[in-house]
Amino acid sequence: GNNELQWYLEDSAELRDGMLVITAREESAGGKNYTSARLNTRDRFAFKYGRIEARVRFPGGQGIWPAFWMLPQDDVYGTWAASGEIDIVEAVNLGGTGGNNVFGTIHYGGEFPANQFSSNEYLVPTDATAEFHTYALEWDSSTPEIRWYVDDILYSTQNSWSTTAAPYPAPFNENFYILLNVAVGGNFPGPPNSSTVFPVEMEVDYVRVYSGTP
Repeated sequence: GNNELQWYLEDSAELRDGMLVITAREESAGGKNYTSARLNTRDRFAFKYGRIEARVRFPGGQGIWPAFWMLPQDDVYGTWAASGEIDIVEAVNLGGTGGNNVFGTIHYGGEFPANQFSSNEYLVPTDATAEFHTYALEWDSSTPEIRWYVDDILYSTQNSWSTTAAPYPAPFNENFYILLNVAVGGNFPGPPNSSTVFPVEMEVDYVRVYSGTP
């Protein structure tokens, strides 16, 4: 999707020294010129409400698009984005045109192309490609409200969304599963160029979920 340029391979993800490492390479596979990996927990682990966080070091470079995000376990309200998407953290072109900024976003509304989104960005105070930072999201049922943090600094709050298929607080009242990936190219970052140095690695120290409901 999104006109991305990578082909996902199992062996582009590995456990190394106790960390998950996702590697994007410039190599041919599946009719694409780049390879990477995308992991998801669908049908194995999904949750609703609480806090989710990961300690991550992101890759950088033009055309590099790492993400830690969530999709609905069941498309109760219809196909994307009527059933929602929660992007805990995304980064594009770190160290280049993307600077040191990360994004927290929700997608909702109707089925594509009637989708909508709300997003905010945050300037990470130290190099997100050289150092680990903790990226977290709190999903609160009582307000309802979704909050984004970097190293426990709150930088975004969303409490207004909708779906064409049901009343508020849908679609963010269902179980969502977790994804981790490194995309190459696509509509958001644009393609790599001569300045992009491959391979690049996304290192994940841990992912933790604290339940908001029994």
